[in-house]
Formats: sequence, structure tokens, C-alpha cells
Amino acid sequence: MTIWFRENVIIMESSPSLLLKNVLLPGGRSGDIAITDGKVSHIGAGQDADSVIDCTGLLVLPAAVDMHVHMRGGMQSAKEDWASGSKSALAGGVTVVVDQPNTIPSLTTPELFSARVREAKMQSFCNFAINSGVTPNISLGAMWRAGAIAFGEIFCAPSSYGEAVSGLELTGALGGIAELGALATVHAESVRDGPDTSLTSHDIMRSPEGEIRAVQAVRHSNTRGCRLHFCHMSTARAIDVAAGTVEVTPHHLLLSREQFSPDDTRVKVNPPLRNERERKGLLAQWKRIDVIASDHAPHTTAEKGLPFPDAPAGIPGVETMVPLLLAEVLNRTISLPDVILKTSQAPARLIGIPQAGFAPGARGDFALYPKTTVRVDPDMLHSRCGWTPFEGHMAVFPSVVIRNGAVTYRDGEFFRCEPVWFTGNGYVPP
Repeated sequence: MTIWFRENVIIMESSPSLLLKNVLLPGGRSGDIAITDGKVSHIGAGQDADSVIDCTGLLVLPAAVDMHVHMRGGMQSAKEDWASGSKSALAGGVTVVVDQPNTIPSLTTPELFSARVREAKMQSFCNFAINSGVTPNISLGAMWRAGAIAFGEIFCAPSSYGEAVSGLELTGALGGIAELGALATVHAESVRDGPDTSLTSHDIMRSPEGEIRAVQAVRHSNTRGCRLHFCHMSTARAIDVAAGTVEVTPHHLLLSREQFSPDDTRVKVNPPLRNERERKGLLAQWKRIDVIASDHAPHTTAEKGLPFPDAPAGIPGVETMVPLLLAEVLNRTISLPDVILKTSQAPARLIGIPQAGFAPGARGDFALYPKTTVRVDPDMLHSRCGWTPFEGHMAVFPSVVIRNGAVTYRDGEFFRCEPVWFTGNGYVPP
């Protein structure tokens, strides 16, 4: 605590609780980052602090915001719950997650939404926000006042635990969301009839052309200028016709169906993995992509072991999202500033929460990474589902993660303090 005087007034300043020394800052210079009361308080020469971490030789990144996760819980706790899912997030350098509303039951009333918040507050190791579901009879205003950070993902076609909305219903919903000044997040797919017996047939049923048509239909339905965010886009051609912000997952960027056997249910996902040509085209859209999010959607190995038509769609990914991208940075495929922008700054800005970063007043959330890669091993991950489609891929995992100015993860050990619930602008406290 520093005490000083100005105009006969005693002013007390808190000493930094944490000092990150010898951080390689944007622009190439080295400096120290002081964090006080959960926020960056100073960048520059070192100060006294309660705790000091020497960051020499480490990559220091503003911690990530994963704005698309399914933390399961409740009757789906065998797949994942807030404790296991949030640990998985922290171990991947993610300190804020945005949970999707297609839970069981779906989050379509303020009471269900508040129960979900209570569950997260009791269990989560990381900070969180929660989206509202969108169905024909939902009160959008009530969900906005309950604290929803955004609306959706809104399903243009049925998907796991999510029902599709019709074109007329979508027009009404987008109009109501626009009136609230909120963000609509959209799962843009269309599904045609056919056998669902392999990765190829799944791709045909939920084709790139269907994704394009769905994006165009959403644009047509958006008659009142609602802010649109397109989730997990899987083809470059759909990105070309999108109006709004664009989100892409690591599995669509890095995996193609040719890398797996045709009946490998582990990588059955909506939208499907595309062929290698489509994957390369998607990666070529890197500069147009606004956000990288994981669409973390874990299922048990037993569920994924069912025959292909019966196996659920979805894969885990919150823990591997940033580590996989950092391996691409070391390979010089993509740039480090782009990774920071797409995993931390842009998603924070979109959902309207304070950004983490290298400036006084920024949220004091950072992840410290070695500059070495390791092979992804399912046994090293923390999701309850216990498997990953990225087994054997190279990745860079953090050694230390800082949330709200305090070490919350270090070398495999977690330190829990109460999470922050980030609410939308319409929140009215009870």
C-alpha cells in the first residue's frame, strides 16, 4: 500500500497483487505488467508486488474468450459439467466462456436461465456468460433482463438438442433482438433428407451449398438490422455471403474428413467436417474470420461408439483451441497478433465485456506459454469426456494462467476463486 498526500488529502494506492516481469510486449520491447485489483495497473519498469512471475522466454498472451461452448451439466453431467469444462478451459488458456442455451432443458425462461447461472457460480473455475435460447414463444425481453449476454445460437436447421426456427419466426426473433440492441448468434445450416451413415453422407446432408442458402436466408430475414454473428462457419463460400461477424472453429480449420475413416463417429459434427479442398479454402479466409471459438460439445466415448446414424454430433475443443493455433504460429502459418485478436480481443468486444490486454485498465487475465510444442494426448486433457479428435497434433499448452489478477492454473494444478458472471446490457438485478 502506497500512501501519499495531495492538497491535504491522504490518498492510498493498493500495491500490485501480481507483477509479470520481462514480458515481451507488442512492438518487440520488454516490460513488466503490474496487476492490481484484477486489472492491469501499470506497464513498464518493475514495481513491488505481492507476487512476481518471471516471464523470460515465455509467450504472454491476453487470456482467451471462447464465445461458443456447451458445458453440459445437469442430466448430461457424464459428458461434462461446469467444474470439468471450466478446468479444461483454463488449461487451454481460456478464462471466459460463453455457454450456449441448448441445454436439457433449454434456457427459454428466466427461471431456467437463473438456475443455470447458479450452477455455474457454484462449480465454474473460470469466468462465464450465458446466452438465451430463441424459440417461437420466448419472451426475449425477460431473458435480456435475466442477464443473457446474447441470443442463440439460433438454429436454422435442427442440431443436437436444438430445434430449428422457421423463416417467419426468425424474422420476428431478429426484429425483437434488434429492438433490444442485442447480438444474435446463428447456426446457419440447412438439412436435406438422405442416409446418415458416414462422414461423406453427413457432409452431403448438411452441405456447403446448404450453409450458403441458410446464410442468405438469415440475411433476408434480418429486416430490422439486427447485429448478426454467424457461428462455426465451415466453408469459404458461405463466409463470402455473410453479413455480420464470422466465427470458425479449429476443427473446421485444421481437420478434413479425409483424415479419418469414413465411419469415424468421433468427428461427426454439425456443420460437418468438409473435404480437404474446402478446408484449405476456409483457412485461406483467415483474415476475414472475426472470431475463433471451439464449439466445445463433448459426448461420452460410449455415445460416440454408437452406429453412425445414432451417434451424437459434436466434439470437445475448449482446451485445445489456443494451443493448436499457437503451434501454427510457431510454424509461421498464422501470426500471433491475429491469434490474440481472434481469440481474445474480438470476442470480448462482440459480447461487450472488458478486454484483457497490454494496457492500463485492461482485465488482468493472461496465459503464459512456453515456446515449445507437445503432441496432444487425451490423457493430458481435463474434459470429462476423455477424448479428442486432435490426438497426435502438435500444440502449445500454457504453464500458468491468470484470472482476475490471480494465478488460477499452474503446471496442472487449479486454484479456484469465485467466478465472474458477465451479464448483458439489459440485466436487471433481482
